[in-house]
Amino acid sequence: MRLPTAAVARRGFHTTRPQFSSPHHYPEGPRSNIPFNPLTRFFFLRYWGFMAVGFGAPFGIAVWQTYKN
Repeated sequence: MRLPTAAVARRGFHTTRPQFSSPHHYPEGPRSNIPFNPLTRFFFLRYWGFMAVGFGAPFGIAVWQTYKN
């Protein structure tokens, strides 16, 4: 006998049928489930800028907290 919680946990997990004939398993193709478009112009600049700000912000905040009155 299966637990009812297992059936509820599995419901709605997949939105489209897996297509095993495609190497990407979904009809939209690769990169369709990410919230950005890596094929745009200057994507690398926006990406590395985002990474630099995300990495540097805690250090910048720490320095600002250290030197403020």
